[in-house]
Amino acid sequence: MAMTKMSSMIMVMAVVLLGAASIATAASGVATFYTQYTPSACYGNKNMGNMVAAASDSLWNNGAICGQCYRVRCTGPAYSGSGNPCTGNSVRVKIVDRCASSDGCQSTIDLSKPAFAKIANTDAGVIRVTFDRTNCS
Repeated sequence: MAMTKMSSMIMVMAVVLLGAASIATAASGVATFYTQYTPSACYGNKNMGNMVAAASDSLWNNGAICGQCYRVRCTGPAYSGSGNPCTGNSVRVKIVDRCASSDGCQSTIDLSKPAFAKIANTDAGVIRVTFDRTNCS
């Protein structure tokens, strides 16, 4: 069945709108990294690998975020004048811990060092990010 010009245009518009909707649902914040992954608030001493992250108080929700996965993208430096640390990659991480402000956490999402290194130069230490929930597989 041949597509008419009108149905082709509708199809293209639908794809564009769906893409825009997925971008619009991404949250933004600040990311840092940490290096000691166990024990964690979600899994105790169980090793959950190294593509993991800790959620800030604003995301924690009494631990309901434990085990959820997020796609994280670097969008730029946290501080102006420090060059662009982003690699252009994204990374999928599983939330395994809490990054509590009472413990000094100043980020939205605290990535494992390997996860941070996948999306940005670790010398930056702090970056701006977008993140959205994704499947863990």
